Amino acid sequence: MSLREQLRLALRYSFAFGRGYLSTFLSSLSTLGLVLAIALLVAVLSVMNGFDREMRERILALVPHVTIQSVQGMADWRDMRRELLQHPEVTAASPFVAFDALFLRGSEVQTAAGLGLEAGDSALLAALPGDVAAAMAGREDALVLGAGLARRLQAAVGDSLTLLVPRGADTRGGAGDTGMGRFTLVAVAETGTELDQSLALVRLSRAAALSGLGKGVSGLHLRTRDLFAVSDLAWELVGQLPPGYYATHWMMTHGNLYAAIQLSRDLVSILLYSIIAVAAFNLVSSLVLVVFDKQGDIAILRTLGASGAAIAGIFVLQGALIGAVGVSVGLGLGVALSLALPELVGAVERLLDYRFLDTDVYPVSFLPVDVLPSDLLSIGGVALLMCLLAALYPALRAARLAPAQVLDQERH
Repeated sequence: MSLREQLRLALRYSFAFGRGYLSTFLSSLSTLGLVLAIALLVAVLSVMNGFDREMRERILALVPHVTIQSVQGMADWRDMRRELLQHPEVTAASPFVAFDALFLRGSEVQTAAGLGLEAGDSALLAALPGDVAAAMAGREDALVLGAGLARRLQAAVGDSLTLLVPRGADTRGGAGDTGMGRFTLVAVAETGTELDQSLALVRLSRAAALSGLGKGVSGLHLRTRDLFAVSDLAWELVGQLPPGYYATHWMMTHGNLYAAIQLSRDLVSILLYSIIAVAAFNLVSSLVLVVFDKQGDIAILRTLGASGAAIAGIFVLQGALIGAVGVSVGLGLGVALSLALPELVGAVERLLDYRFLDTDVYPVSFLPVDVLPSDLLSIGGVALLMCLLAALYPALRAARLAPAQVLDQERH
């Protein structure tokens, strides 16, 4: 029996409607289970990939990779900056002033951690959407707030706000002193991340004056070449600096979140691959029933000279066909579902007037999706391999059928 004839019989047993109802029905059930499992796995992995991408490209673009600070402030920050930039792994170093403040607008009062940045020399400002950097550079009393903080203050662009900044005992203002200044809201930054709830930016010189640092700064924000080598780099840089300096990095503040995303992705992948395995196990039972249903045909083929290997090949091809169709339709459905998920979630949120993702709780305020071709190839390859393996036992069972015994049973 040629391969072409085996393929023709496998197609007939799998998808020939009108005759062979049982085999077609069982093959359809196996295909449907495989399609649903693959589509679900593609959609879930695409969402997890989206969170991973947003973590790396959006959140970590707004967070300094390494922060160098001093207990007493950093008066010689320009020399320190030149020294740090000589390290081959450091790509940028920006001065900053960190302060805690009361933000007052009329009767509205909010507390937030403010940040003073140099308008033309900050990776954070460059990463913010819109023309935030240009608005900051336009005036000395510029203030930029995150969208969530601005909503709580009921502030709009052009409003005037008062900032009260307590000065610690280790600053030049002395213990118990308070800095106060009036600022104009020049931009509201909506990043779609947790920064929207806490972001408050002013010019570096104004922040230093309010905090009592004079011409000094709180520290330096560093950008590095390798995001995942910041721990070792931070230790190395601190070892090169005089006593009194310390370093923090993004893994201390966001590392748990990134690790949780990776762990969730791995666990969900294992769970959903097991669903594909269950669908493949269902294929075993379906093909065994098909073999039982078609044992008369198998016996006739054997008496006409078909070998056991040829009979086995028919059912292996049937498993491969079911796998190929299930993988193709499942991947297509999964990609379509993944691309439609953000809009579907948005429509449900608008319908219910409720936000499923809010930056008060989640790192982003939308459902990110990233469909990776590598995931599609691995899912399709694993599913097809499972289907081929699942078809081996029914194929061997069909090849071992004794034609004389089968025909004798059918005669009686």
